[in-house]
Amino acid sequence: MALKYIDELDLKDKRVMVRVDYNVPYDKEMNITDDTRITATLPTLNYCLENGAKLIIVSHLGRPKGQVKPSLSLKPVAVRLEEILGRAVKFIDTPLGEETIAFTKNMQSGDIVLFENIRFYPGEEKNDKALGELLAKHADVFINDAFAAAHRGHASNFAVTEFIPTVAAGFLLKNEIEYSEHTIQNAKRPFGAIIGGAKVSSKLDALNNIVNKVDFLIIGGGMAFTFLKAQGYSIGNSLLEEDLIDSAKEIMKKAKEKNVTLLLPVDIVGAPEFDNESPRGVYAIDSIPDNIIGLDIGPESIKLFAEEIKKAKTVIWNGPMGAFEMPNFATGTNEIAKVLAESHCLSIVGGGDSVTAVNQAGVADKITYISTGGGAFLEVLEGKVLPGIAALDRY
Repeated sequence: MALKYIDELDLKDKRVMVRVDYNVPYDKEMNITDDTRITATLPTLNYCLENGAKLIIVSHLGRPKGQVKPSLSLKPVAVRLEEILGRAVKFIDTPLGEETIAFTKNMQSGDIVLFENIRFYPGEEKNDKALGELLAKHADVFINDAFAAAHRGHASNFAVTEFIPTVAAGFLLKNEIEYSEHTIQNAKRPFGAIIGGAKVSSKLDALNNIVNKVDFLIIGGGMAFTFLKAQGYSIGNSLLEEDLIDSAKEIMKKAKEKNVTLLLPVDIVGAPEFDNESPRGVYAIDSIPDNIIGLDIGPESIKLFAEEIKKAKTVIWNGPMGAFEMPNFATGTNEIAKVLAESHCLSIVGGGDSVTAVNQAGVADKITYISTGGGAFLEVLEGKVLPGIAALDRY
């Protein structure tokens, strides 16, 4: 894939449209509770401003499904962005009107505009060419810096590129490509993956792809019980996707054929109810009572997984080891986060829950790279080409 990056372009006096992902959380009063996704784009935005660009920022927020929903307005983001940049940010709630097109044509170098939530337009998620063409009227250059939305081929990151002569990736997208894609293709070995989360179904394609690339594969979380069932264990009342038992067997067979070490929990922490206060116990996998739900990996599993992680030179992690949102069942996830942070390997963490986990464990600063993408990161693990990146491939 041949892409250009933002630092290869002449931006002086150009209208530069930057597609970002400002899908930030609001509280009930529409205050931003976490501005990480905003600050992650600062290198790209500041580069544009330092190099004399006229800056037009496009983003979505939430899922308004083509309708105007005031609770999903980007206006609070404009206010926060103005505070962070220390510059005026003009918020435009009608980005497709003729007046707005005239306004952006007359912008001066250093001016900044943030458009209203692009998903207020029905054509956005349909990758409507007409919407892409209208957006393109605002820009001489298009920069995609929204990795977290790159797995969607929408009008503001795909159709728009057909109508703008110069397109490139921003610094955030560049980092994501280098760490997420290039690392997987050229990983230093031993190379391992830790895959967790509730369901096999959501990670099946990723597992089938990654088992061909790694030296070891650790499977935890609720999805591990389908694999344990496939091995013949009784799993009590734990989460089971019965229709995927054969798929689990195929992945284990593939791992064996490729000499990949596949590790599953050897003990679990369980309780009769999916509740933080439910009385918990530690059970070996060959002695899980019928009424017990597995909600975390046990101490022996933590030791087993830690030993393998410590041998690695590269590790990717997607998905928690248990129901870590409940403090009494967060130990496994937190301990694996700490082991990964303390190892000397190149570590990449992606997916909302995994990112939350390393933050919760207080070790985010010791992880080599934390991906901003959830679904996008997972699709990279699946070996897919992301539409938002493919749209930049024209050189």
